[in-house]
Amino acid sequence: MEAATAESAATAGSRTDFRTIADVLPQSVAANPEKVAIRYKRGGAWHDVSYAQLGETVQEIALGLIDLGIEAGERVSILANTRPEWSYADLAATAVGTVVVPIYQTNSPDECHWVLSDSEACAVVCEDASQLAKIAQIRDRLPSLRTVIVIDPPAQPDPALDALNAISLDEIRARGRGHATDELEARRENTKPDAPYTFIYTSGTTGPPKGCVLTHRNYACMIKMIEEVREIGDDELTYLYLPLAHSYALLIQLGTFALGSSLAYFGGDTKDILSELQEVHPTYLPSVPRVFEKIYTVAQAAIQSQPPEEQEKAKQAIALGIEVRDKQIAGEAIPADMQRAFDEADELLYKSVRAIFGGNVRHATSGAAPIVREILEFFYACGIPVFEGYGMTETATAATTSTLEHHKFGTVGRALPGVELRIADDGEILIKGPNIFAGYHNQASTSFGAVEDGWLHTGDLGSLDADGYLSITGRKKDIIITAGGKNLTPANIEN
Repeated sequence: MEAATAESAATAGSRTDFRTIADVLPQSVAANPEKVAIRYKRGGAWHDVSYAQLGETVQEIALGLIDLGIEAGERVSILANTRPEWSYADLAATAVGTVVVPIYQTNSPDECHWVLSDSEACAVVCEDASQLAKIAQIRDRLPSLRTVIVIDPPAQPDPALDALNAISLDEIRARGRGHATDELEARRENTKPDAPYTFIYTSGTTGPPKGCVLTHRNYACMIKMIEEVREIGDDELTYLYLPLAHSYALLIQLGTFALGSSLAYFGGDTKDILSELQEVHPTYLPSVPRVFEKIYTVAQAAIQSQPPEEQEKAKQAIALGIEVRDKQIAGEAIPADMQRAFDEADELLYKSVRAIFGGNVRHATSGAAPIVREILEFFYACGIPVFEGYGMTETATAATTSTLEHHKFGTVGRALPGVELRIADDGEILIKGPNIFAGYHNQASTSFGAVEDGWLHTGDLGSLDADGYLSITGRKKDIIITAGGKNLTPANIEN
């Protein structure tokens, strides 16, 4: 067997030493009360929420949940698009000791029913009337569901929706306002590191989705790892459009708040992503390949509209950009003539490509599906390093990463600190580390995702090179992953 072992995770004394995820927000509020935590768009304008304001909102919602009678250990589901209220509900539910169960906002009523029934959720937070309508169709088949909460209440009366007796998130916050915090503090203190933090339902090779049980310790360790590899800095402004129902976006949210940086939520329409990048001017962009492909297409269209000799110059500029940036990272001297050519290329090409991203992006991550190497090299040459990582829900999002100092295009990087990789005799990728999940909810055993002697059997095939870089070569599991990062199970489609 081949094997690779990364160094131990972040050392003691790290600013991200959290006992549980319930400690993340209080610690950051105390350290950065006036700093911007959240930016969101409403009415065509961007608004800021400080860490102090975020802490107050989450605390009031948490106290409101306690007032509703929601107990520690119960499950609270969230059915909404990525928006600040998703985070408010998530952080509040975590604070009171419940297990957060995300549901994709695009799920059908039957898919929502499976997640809510399998997790035995006692409450569900719905975004609006369209999501309430899904719950209305399945409400009589959910005996454990006691409370329906809505972020944006319906504007018009609807008998079917009215029958849900939904309470607005604002009402819950109002119920919590002014309550003593003793019970809330006790719940935070009583939450154990190995208690479930979230159930994330992910597609399997057969049958309905399985609920991955991810603990507070799993994600606390992941936060330390991304701090050590500097995936997110404390001065970062991250633009997030990815669905928070997915572990990838969830980790970005937690890492942002843990490090006291800022998170800008997209306005809600994916058609506006490119224009919003130029409004927000983020420094970090986590994404799936589809958005990078779209930006690449825009940039290439501009190049292809030029005369042939200008197109050839652009092609040469990309080769030059890769060479110069490699030398810069290695600390090598750059000849004067090469630097002049590089500066000219920056004015003619690189700068305009960076402007598509808003002009300030220092790095970006592509995950959930493969991306063409040519696209990665193009952006790298232009000063937008887009690197791939690898992981799955069962690894609390990630297992490998690439950095500016340590990357090889065509690979998904090296093991995160504290994570071990091994290639089995049949080529399957095995992973061991503190981020490995605690099993599937209501499923004692399964062939895919089995953990044996601490090693997660991923179902993916790969190889490790002499420097520890992992390449994905195939899949043992029969799942199609779209460029948008969506897992499609052929068996379910056939059924």
